[in-house]
Amino acid sequence: MSELITPELVTLDQDLGGTRETVIRHLAEKVVAAGRATTLEELFADAMARENKTATGVPGGIAIPHCRSAAVTQASLAMARLKPPVDWGAKDGPADIVFFIAAPEGADQEHLQLLAKLARSLIKKDFTASLRSAETPQAIVELVDGALGLGPLPETGQSGTAAASASDSAPAGAGSGTSGATAAGAAAGAAGAAAAGAGGAHRGAHAESAGSEGPAGQRSGGERAGEVHDGGGTATSGEAPASATGTAPGRLVAVTACPTGIAHTYMAADSLAAAAAERGIDLQVETQGSAGSTPLDPEVIRNADAVIFAVDVDVRDKGRFAGKPVVSGPVKRGIDEPGVMIDEALAAAKDPNARKVTGGGTGGEERGSAGGESFGGQLKRALLTGVSYMIPFVAGGGLLIALGFLLGGYELSLSNDEGVANGDILLDGTSIFSLPPDGLLAYLGAVFWKIGNISLGFLVPALAGYIAYALADRPGIAPGFTAGAVALYMDAGFLGGIAGGLLAGYVAMWVGGWKVPSWLRGLMPVVIIPLIASLIASGLLLLVLGGPIAALTLALNDWLSGLTGVAAIGLGVILGLMMGADLGGPINKVAYAFAVAGLGEGAFDNQAPWQIMAAVMAAGMVPPLGMALATVLDKTQFSMALRENGKAAWVLGAAFISEGAIPFAASDPLRVIPSTMIGGAVAGGICMAAGVTSQAPHGGIFVFFAIGNFFMFVVAILAGMVASALVLVGLKRLTGSKKAEEPVVA
Repeated sequence: MSELITPELVTLDQDLGGTRETVIRHLAEKVVAAGRATTLEELFADAMARENKTATGVPGGIAIPHCRSAAVTQASLAMARLKPPVDWGAKDGPADIVFFIAAPEGADQEHLQLLAKLARSLIKKDFTASLRSAETPQAIVELVDGALGLGPLPETGQSGTAAASASDSAPAGAGSGTSGATAAGAAAGAAGAAAAGAGGAHRGAHAESAGSEGPAGQRSGGERAGEVHDGGGTATSGEAPASATGTAPGRLVAVTACPTGIAHTYMAADSLAAAAAERGIDLQVETQGSAGSTPLDPEVIRNADAVIFAVDVDVRDKGRFAGKPVVSGPVKRGIDEPGVMIDEALAAAKDPNARKVTGGGTGGEERGSAGGESFGGQLKRALLTGVSYMIPFVAGGGLLIALGFLLGGYELSLSNDEGVANGDILLDGTSIFSLPPDGLLAYLGAVFWKIGNISLGFLVPALAGYIAYALADRPGIAPGFTAGAVALYMDAGFLGGIAGGLLAGYVAMWVGGWKVPSWLRGLMPVVIIPLIASLIASGLLLLVLGGPIAALTLALNDWLSGLTGVAAIGLGVILGLMMGADLGGPINKVAYAFAVAGLGEGAFDNQAPWQIMAAVMAAGMVPPLGMALATVLDKTQFSMALRENGKAAWVLGAAFISEGAIPFAASDPLRVIPSTMIGGAVAGGICMAAGVTSQAPHGGIFVFFAIGNFFMFVVAILAGMVASALVLVGLKRLTGSKKAEEPVVA
């Protein structure tokens, strides 16, 4: 096993500036200087991107900034003991102990487990006390290695708190957590640790009281505070708190998860386990982190009185917890307020009106609980979910229609004397063995055209169905699809689909929260919820909302169809600016969703939706292509890692993957983002001015057959790419950008 931390990565008792940024930069510099990462700016940018999602300060004066980064070549820990401390977002004050966890993008499970174990150790007071009293970087390294089971525990007096350090530094695989152990229990634990030897101490003072990690990778808080484990791992009863005697007041299960899955996931698990142990509660926690996750035993879930979700991401397979009272909040709340969440879960278990996880998986019924998702965040998530599930229907349908036109000609969509599209007539009474007069290509073109049109017919129902799914889980799918079909019937378009999906989802959520007899619960997700939600949502569309929304849709289509000249160019510029603003983020997604949602309304007598799609696609291709060109125009302004990213960005840009520019934006957002916005605006404006169309929602240059006026499409992309590259290089030179650290080899 390679070393995670060395004395060169430790900084003691220094003033590293008054902000998180200066401290993280200093620690990132340490990692790069030690040869464990290739590029300072990329590592720093990745660490700050994670920090900006959620502050990594935790109670006890600790901060654990962490990230995964392509710049990291070896999993590393860098530590700083700050004088003075720095505010890191924790409720109890600034942090004086900072551990920076830098993991490679493809870190192996063994390293990830060790990093997670360190995070767990940092919530233990005796371990952090040892860190504060250590006199040398080598002493810090020995403390950390001992906690991780990578080396012998420090000798007495080495850190100034030998007994506490020894008892807390469990070997690999031992449990972790904190507890309210009594003084007698602490003394017994210290004695037990000394008798067992440095390598065999099992928690000592805290003695697994906050939980243990079993082979399934789960945390249990059922062991009583003060319990001591000897060197062989045998449990012997210590002094238990009064709350732990007699019948346990409740049984809980919990899930913890954070976006990176390295630190907060496991710290929240241990904090919850500790709070449960202090209350004598049987708690088992499933950690859905990078170090691997094993689901809770279904029997444990069935026997639980309530569930706690301390998560910043969706819980995997949430349907396992259907019907359980639930308390939900961010993962950091599980660290900062574990006791409050435990108490809320116990109260919810006794409250017949408490929120519950509905049958089906990832419902939003618990989102409204304390510390949960806001209404605005819930709404945005639902809309983006609907669009993401709708895109395959649009992509498949649009590309099939384009292929149909390529093979059978544009006459397929034109009506004949009987008012029926030629594509339908070609299919009438013909087969592969009885071809129409126009031959095989025309027949296949008609087949592709028809399948594509049928696929596009699902656009609005799929949009509505999966908006409802995002809100109410599987019980919302049927009412959502029904409301979408009604919106289609009412000619309300994608606006009607959005309205119908939201109505169906919220009604399904409401009905799912009803208290019903146990014999009726099984019918709720498959009969009662779909019936009532379909009736209310679709009924409102048919009787009240459908007509006005249809009129609004018609007005919007007429406005888009009538855009010419400056107005059309202006719309293209705005869409281009949005596509370049955050490279796959919310602003980019809004512009893309607007284009995709209207794509199904396009036709040869109404090409405005196709033109909007072309402008959005061209503008979205520009950022990575512009960055790639910039690395060619002036290599000295970019590090080796970014120049390598630039090579990949050529292909990513050509395929309409805007995220190919993210490494550049992360390392230098103040100059990259303006350049990508300008390039996107140029491309979008040219596309709209030239009337370029796209019947495909994705694919970039590779769906050339679905692009109308392909030459000008390419011209627009090239113009935007050049503009973006020149602006970026100019800004870097004008503002004196730092040159790449390594020499450029010609």
